[in-house]
Amino acid sequence: MISVLILTLNEEINLPGCLASVKWCDDIVVYDSYSTDRTIEIAKAAGARVFQRSFDNYANQRNAALTQVEYKHSWLLMLDADEQATPELYGEIKNIADCSQVSADLYRMRRKDIFLGKWLRYSSGYPTWYGRFFRVGKVRVEREINEEYHTDGKVGHLKAHYIHFPFNKGVAFWFERHNRYSSMEAAALLHDVQMPLEWRRSFSADPVIRRKFFKQLAYRMPGRPVLVFCYLYLFRRGFLDGRSGLIYCILRSIYEYMIDIKVHELRRRANGHPV
Repeated sequence: MISVLILTLNEEINLPGCLASVKWCDDIVVYDSYSTDRTIEIAKAAGARVFQRSFDNYANQRNAALTQVEYKHSWLLMLDADEQATPELYGEIKNIADCSQVSADLYRMRRKDIFLGKWLRYSSGYPTWYGRFFRVGKVRVEREINEEYHTDGKVGHLKAHYIHFPFNKGVAFWFERHNRYSSMEAAALLHDVQMPLEWRRSFSADPVIRRKFFKQLAYRMPGRPVLVFCYLYLFRRGFLDGRSGLIYCILRSIYEYMIDIKVHELRRRANGHPV
């Protein structure tokens, strides 16, 4: 039927909820980056198979999990520990896995980001599509951060969502994690901005291609952190998410500012100037 892959690093807080959301699965794989908390104990107690690899970047970690592990089933749902599958998602992917006439190899789905107990319906930039359900051996992951999922076959889109709890470990951990993310994003950005903008991509029927184009465009604009706040809070109506939306939009603008500062730092270093 369907195997499940969960990536972890010190996820004793999040992992129980993630595992409970996929209790229908008889082949759960936890691919761990050498956790030092109770993550492995929790995974094994739930009957999951555990593999470990030292983390270098997200694309390499996911690709290693896809190529170095043998799965029981031909279809795979990939989750992070702070994510949970909904019953509606399970019903939809089960129908796909049970159907012998399915032509797509990769299915994208949307997620619901939760903050202060509220779905960030507007301020999170919803909907964003993530390729998390696919045939084993048919997908490769590219880009070290904010990964992209690619296949040589057809791509489908699901109606159901999965749930994301990015603040389950607290706001302090969110800052710690996004400090790492911003360093990786800054390095990737230096490469991306050197690529020419292909304006035709802004009209693509593929939402992932359109989003990538507008992201590349945004990275070339001055005052980007302020623009991101205005885009999410005003244009995308993040104010409708109330206090949760306001705080989240502020946090997103801070994150974008961290990226810009680190890009500036990398450019000065590359030119031989002191930071």
